[in-house]
Amino acid sequence: MAFASGYFKTTYKSDLAIVETFSLWICLIILTLGLIFFPFFASAFLMDLANQVFLALIGAIALMLLTGYAGQFSLGHAGLIAAGAFTTAILFKELNAPIWVTLPTSGLTGAILGITFGLPSLRLKGLYLALSTLALHFIVIYIGAEYETQRGFATGVVIDSPSIGPFLIEDPRLWYFSLLIIDILVVIFSINLVRSRTGRAWMAIRDRDVAAEALGIKVASYKLSAFVLTSALTSIAGCLFAYYRGFVSVEAFSLHMTIEYLAMIIIGGLGSILGAIFGTIFVVLLPYIIDALVDILHVPTRLTTYMFAIKYSAFGLIMIIFLVFEPSGLVGIWHRIRDYFILWPFKHKPLGER
Repeated sequence: MAFASGYFKTTYKSDLAIVETFSLWICLIILTLGLIFFPFFASAFLMDLANQVFLALIGAIALMLLTGYAGQFSLGHAGLIAAGAFTTAILFKELNAPIWVTLPTSGLTGAILGITFGLPSLRLKGLYLALSTLALHFIVIYIGAEYETQRGFATGVVIDSPSIGPFLIEDPRLWYFSLLIIDILVVIFSINLVRSRTGRAWMAIRDRDVAAEALGIKVASYKLSAFVLTSALTSIAGCLFAYYRGFVSVEAFSLHMTIEYLAMIIIGGLGSILGAIFGTIFVVLLPYIIDALVDILHVPTRLTTYMFAIKYSAFGLIMIIFLVFEPSGLVGIWHRIRDYFILWPFKHKPLGER
C-alpha cells in the first residue's frame, strides 16, 4: 500500500514503480525544477554547500547500503574515500591520467579493498568486524602519508580540475550539475538494487543471517558482494572529492570523517535511501548552522576557540538523541508528518495506545 488510505498495488508493475502516485510526480517535478534553477540564483557560498552535500551523498548512500541494508558495520569509510582520492592523486601526478582513467581505477581500488577487508565479515560480527574495518583506515592513511613524504608533498598533492572533452569542470555551476547527475544515477541505482534479489538477500541477512542461510541464501557471497560494491562506490566518491577540492592530504581523512558518515545514516534513518539524503543534508549543514547561531547569539570571542570541539561533540550528542528518542531518524519524522496530512481529518493511534 503506497502511503495510506485506499491505494493498493494490484500488479507487479505497480509494485516495481518508483514513483507511485500522481502527487509524487508533482512533488518530483517541483523538486527537479528547484534543483535546476537553484544555481542561477544561489550565491557562491550556497553553491559550495550544495556541492558538498552532493559529494557526501555518494558516500552516505554507500554506507547506508552496507550498514542499513546489508547489516555490516564499518569504521573504515574515511579510509575508502582516502583510497579513491590517493589513487586519483597518484595517477594524476605520476601518469597525468585523465578523469576517465582515474574514476574507474579508483572504483577498482575500492573493490579490491572491499574484497580484502570484506573477507573477515564472513567470520566476524559486531565489534570485531568494526575493528577489522578500522584497520583499513589506518593502513590506507599510512600508505598515503608515505607517498606524500617520499614524493615531497609536504602540504598535500595538488590536482588540476578534470576535463571531459572540451569542457573543463572548474566552474561551481558545472560542478553542481555534474554532481547532481551522478547523485541521481546513484540514487536510482541504489533504489533498484535494494528491490532486487541482491538487496532482498542483504536485508534477510541483516535481520537474521541464520534464517537467511536456512532459506537458501548464500550468506558468504552476499556479505562479500555488499563490501565490494559499497567500497567501490565509496572510492569513486573519494575520486570526485579529490578533484573538487583540488588537493589530497591525509589530514582530510581523519576518523572525524567516519563519524560524520555514521551520523548521516543514523540521523537520517537506517535502512532508507531517503534517510541517507536527509542525514547528509543535516550533517553537512550542521556546522554552518552552529556558526550562524554563534553570530546571532553574540557568543563571547573566548568561547569561539572551542568551536571545533563543540561541532565535534554535536555529532555524538545528536546521534545519541536520535538513537534514544527517534531510532527511525529524520525519515521517521517525515513519515509521521506525511501520514498526518494524508489521514487528516481522520486520526488513529497505534494499537498499543488504545
